[in-house]
Amino acid sequence: LMGAIIGFFAKIIAYPMSFIYKFVDSYGLAVILLTVLIRALMIPLYAKQMKSTAKMAELSEKQKEIQVRYARDKETMNQKLTELYQENGVSTYAGCLPLVIQLPILMGLYELLRNPLQYMLESNMLAAVHESFLWVADLSQPDAWVFPLLAGITTYLTTAIGTASADNSAAGAMNAMKYFMPIMIFLLGRSLPAGLSLYWFMGNLVMVVQNLIFNNKKKKEKEQKAVEEEVQKRMKKAN
Repeated sequence: LMGAIIGFFAKIIAYPMSFIYKFVDSYGLAVILLTVLIRALMIPLYAKQMKSTAKMAELSEKQKEIQVRYARDKETMNQKLTELYQENGVSTYAGCLPLVIQLPILMGLYELLRNPLQYMLESNMLAAVHESFLWVADLSQPDAWVFPLLAGITTYLTTAIGTASADNSAAGAMNAMKYFMPIMIFLLGRSLPAGLSLYWFMGNLVMVVQNLIFNNKKKKEKEQKAVEEEVQKRMKKAN
């Protein structure tokens, strides 16, 4: 059953890959453009995830108060925390949804790179999977160092940026993941097809840019809010 599910996603990915390849005539570039396309389609989900993370940070003090007050009553504590999140429009599942969507894409791309004969729609794409790209002789084979290392570094960056905007209760777990995940991604990348490491690296790179833009926007909003509050205080004193 799992093989059929993975094969289904491989067939779906084969369509845009074939379409993009017709224009760029490079499998490596096709993987990069597919990554950018997928990330662009997922922008609303990532925006919701980042807003939810930022909101959780703002509610950290209230969250601590509830945890201290109901420390001996876990059921009531969870109920109060749920009410707090609902009142402030925070979704505890927002951070998981992008990853849940990414998993079938990764599995499908892995299967597509490993068994192109079963899924590619056009004969010219069968050889394309085995094309060289930059220093990689065959994208269907593992790249020993560079792409896995780039995938690991960008994984660290995305987690580090996420830790900076997380609330204190979540920051501890995220700090542990900040070092564990990059190492795991690097080691996995050395044994998986280079095309998969390329996809992961590019996806992380796009996410880093998205996070930097969001954090910059959030910083400006905070500065503007602080200025407005200062103006209101001065006006009250003047009156």
